Amino acid sequence: MNNKLILLIILLFWVTSLKSQNTFVHGRSHNYEWPTDSLVLEKLDRWQDMKFGVIFHWGLYAVPGIVESWALCSEDVDWISRYGHDNYQEFKNWYWNGLSQQFNPVHFNPTQWADIMKQAGMKYMVFTTKHHDGFCMFDSKYTNFSIAQGPFKGNPKADVTRYVFEAFRKAGFMTGAYFSKPDWHNQDYWWDYFATPNRNVNYKIERHPEKWENFKTFAYNQIEELMSGYGPIDILWLDGGWVSIRNNQDIDMPRIANMARKKQPGILVVDRTISGRYENYQTPERSIPEIQLPFPWESCITLTSDWGWVKNAKYKTSNQVISMLMEVVAKGGSLLLGVGPTAEGIIEQPAIERLAEVGRWLQKNGEAIYNTRITSNYHSNNVWFTANKNGKTLYALYALPEGEKIPASIEWQGNIPTKNSRIKLLVSGRKVKWTIKDNDRVILTVPDKYVGSNEPLAFQLEICDK
Repeated sequence: MNNKLILLIILLFWVTSLKSQNTFVHGRSHNYEWPTDSLVLEKLDRWQDMKFGVIFHWGLYAVPGIVESWALCSEDVDWISRYGHDNYQEFKNWYWNGLSQQFNPVHFNPTQWADIMKQAGMKYMVFTTKHHDGFCMFDSKYTNFSIAQGPFKGNPKADVTRYVFEAFRKAGFMTGAYFSKPDWHNQDYWWDYFATPNRNVNYKIERHPEKWENFKTFAYNQIEELMSGYGPIDILWLDGGWVSIRNNQDIDMPRIANMARKKQPGILVVDRTISGRYENYQTPERSIPEIQLPFPWESCITLTSDWGWVKNAKYKTSNQVISMLMEVVAKGGSLLLGVGPTAEGIIEQPAIERLAEVGRWLQKNGEAIYNTRITSNYHSNNVWFTANKNGKTLYALYALPEGEKIPASIEWQGNIPTKNSRIKLLVSGRKVKWTIKDNDRVILTVPDKYVGSNEPLAFQLEICDK
């Protein structure tokens, strides 16, 4: 066998192995199709003004503080364990039958949640009504596997999703319903007759079409419950992109989307990673695109290292969150920050403290974030740029590197103001001194009061060149 043939075989094996690897982090689609429904376009534009939202992952996995539903998935990944159980089946039995009898969030206070997130400067909210494990955080009549059927059943707020949506709507938020298309608890998706080797449906649909039809009806009915009985909803955020036509798991998205829009006119449908009519904005996960994108998108990123609550979590600093928000907005997106409440329904104090710091910064500098759009020259050194929708005002946001202090001067290339332009510091509202060097660089003098501080700064540039 010659060397070229050996090399070709190795290359083919490598490519095949890459394709067979499963990933737990969603990237983003590579194509985008603009909606044609005027109500959807109107809501999409309003959503793009919001810029900053929160997503709550909350379910059975909060009881032991483990990584969402994923330990149920029999895929060999180093960051997933069976948490003290000797075998997979034992773990599944414990998860299905044990945790649902322990989940009793007696301190659940959705009004407090909404107050915390509003003070953080967030404008929209996505709530996990059901993750892949199939446990419903709403009172579904199509399953008993829900928060409303366990120890929390007698609580006035047992229909958790209803009260989350109500609290956030009252606080002025756009509301979104996260819903997992796969359901590992449902016998028409993971059938006990067969093993569950991975996240996918565990039987051949072509051999058991009646089971798949039952599952499609089940998913449709549960989404219809959410669209019909839980008040106005702005976003239907569908997770589990492997359930799609391209993976031979056709869940009939046209029927679902048409029903959702009939019940909720103008609702944004986000069928994650499935390019086309039903992905009204893209959702790169735990990452920020390298460049600007000319269509709607959001980066969904965790406040800790996990979506749900885990013990002894390491939190991102408020400065890290602000810097991410600057970059995301300058590139044309929105930031959806993941926060996981405890099993008791509490948002931990470290999360509250960091979110409050972000909110205080946005109270002073939010003009450079909310209701803005992208500029062609959007990044230079540590400075990110946004523009007011009127096109006459530019904003320069200085992202403070972690562990550093504000310098005496800030410099950027491009976005050169015209001779009579004014630059003011948003936090003070006062003009700052600036000069042009070598015809293409702006050097801005930071007022003494802010030199050496550990808070990012934002500036407003008026009457700038296009």
